[in-house]
Amino acid sequence: MNSSGFSTREVVMTPRRLAGFLSTPEKAPGLVLFAHGSGSSRLSPRNTMVAKRLNEAGVATLLFDLLTEGESADRGNVFDIGLLAGRLLEATAWARNEAGFEALPIGYFGASTGAGAALMAAADEHAEVAAVVSRGGRPDLAGAAALNAVRAPTLLIVGSKDVQVLELNRQALAELRCEKKLEVVSGASHLFEEAGTLERAADLAAGWFQRCFSKSRRA
Repeated sequence: MNSSGFSTREVVMTPRRLAGFLSTPEKAPGLVLFAHGSGSSRLSPRNTMVAKRLNEAGVATLLFDLLTEGESADRGNVFDIGLLAGRLLEATAWARNEAGFEALPIGYFGASTGAGAALMAAADEHAEVAAVVSRGGRPDLAGAAALNAVRAPTLLIVGSKDVQVLELNRQALAELRCEKKLEVVSGASHLFEEAGTLERAADLAAGWFQRCFSKSRRA
């Protein structure tokens, strides 16, 4: 840990030896695990930017590969929401066994198809997730049964120009039975490439996780 009380280290998570980056601000109120979209990895520049913003807000982050190198070569695995959700649950179990993280609230951040995996994982009765955020995501891919079962407060962030995905998010929002909110970022397209839009989404995510983690720790 450096002099500012912040550390980042590379990790390899068992049992599948998935690589990741674990970033930990001092006295972090919670840990956010990232579920990337199709074709992305722990090196995703957009999720790296969001993770940096969360770190600046004091939140710990885990950017990791949901698939092994061999698995990633099979495009079917990239879109297997159940498989990806299972990996997220494995990473959650790994994090809870890491020294210093045993009692920290855990949140999920899902982008694109990863949002479906994050919500499917959050619906698992053993997940005990404190918060979920979807950015430009496809929460509908989790399925109605999983969406109905999610209990963690969930924030859906969509760009105003991402018309089709925005409608799918509205449909998914209607299926959620938890505390929920839809935030539409003005002027943003699916990848939040427009100036300032990804920063806006990151700020919304940071605020959501900070509030939910604080609430979880008081409970």
